[in-house]
Amino acid sequence: MDRLLRFIGHRVYTVWTTFWFVLPFVVTYPLQWLLGRRPSLHHHLHTINRGWSRLSIRMWGMPVEIVRKSSLPASQPCVYVANHSSYIDIPVLFKAIPGFLNIIGKSTLAKVPLWGPLFGSVYITVNRTSAMSRGRAIIQARQSLEAGRSVVIFPEGTISQKPGEEMLPFKDGAFQLAIAAGVPIIPVSMPLNHLFMPDVGGIRVRYTPLEVVIHEPIFTQGLTSADVPRIREQAFRIIASAFRPEAAGIPAPSRLRPARSGAAPASSPVSVSSANPELGLPTS
Repeated sequence: MDRLLRFIGHRVYTVWTTFWFVLPFVVTYPLQWLLGRRPSLHHHLHTINRGWSRLSIRMWGMPVEIVRKSSLPASQPCVYVANHSSYIDIPVLFKAIPGFLNIIGKSTLAKVPLWGPLFGSVYITVNRTSAMSRGRAIIQARQSLEAGRSVVIFPEGTISQKPGEEMLPFKDGAFQLAIAAGVPIIPVSMPLNHLFMPDVGGIRVRYTPLEVVIHEPIFTQGLTSADVPRIREQAFRIIASAFRPEAAGIPAPSRLRPARSGAAPASSPVSVSSANPELGLPTS
C-alpha cells in the first residue's frame, strides 16, 4: 500500500508542477511575443520570465533558501558562474539573482516550439560544436556587460553525470570574459536542484526544499589571461564547497513493483570531485 500511495503521489505532484510551469507561459505568451519583437522592450520580457519562475516555484510549494554572501551592489554588472544540475537551474537563478540578466544557453533551447524563439531573442544562445558560435556568444556577452547587464554562464557546458556530487571540468570562457571586461565573477552553488528535477531523459519530479548560495565575488581588475587557470580553479572549489554529501545521487523512478533483483541502483553516492578542471572554451 505504501508503494502504491508513493507512486500515485509522485504522479500527482508531477502533473501539478507541469501544469503550473506551463500555465503562466500560455497565459502570457501573446504579450511575450509582442515584447520579443522589440529589443528596447526585452527587459520587460525578462521581468515576465522572472515572475513566471517565481510563481511556478511558489505553486510547487517548494521552499528555496537563498544565501547571499556577495556584498556587491545590484547595479554592478558581473559574470555569475553556476553549477549545472537540473532542468530548473534557470528558473531558480531568475528567482535568486536580481536585475536584467543575460543567460548563455545551448542553441537547442531556441528550437523549442513557441518558447524557444523568445529565449533566443532575449538571451544568448551558443552551439557548443561551433567555434564561430562560441566566439559570437562571447562578443554578445561582452556587449551585455558593457551595457550594465550581468551574464550567467554554466562553465561546465552541460549537466554532469553525477549532479550535486561531481562537476565537469570548467571551461575558460566565463573567466576570460570577466577579465577582459574587468568585472567580478560571482560563483553560485545550487546543490539540491538535481533532487527536484534530475536530467534523466524525461520528467521526474520530487518535492524537495532547495538552496542557492551566492558566494563572495572574485575580482578581476588587473588580472590577465595568465590568471584564468587560477581563478577558474578557485571558482570551481568555491561552488563545490556548498555541495552536500547527503544529497548525492538522483531520485529513483517510482514503481508499483520492486526493482528486479540484481538491477543496478539509480546512482551511487560519491564525494565531491576535486579534480583539476581542464582548459577549454565556453559551451553553455
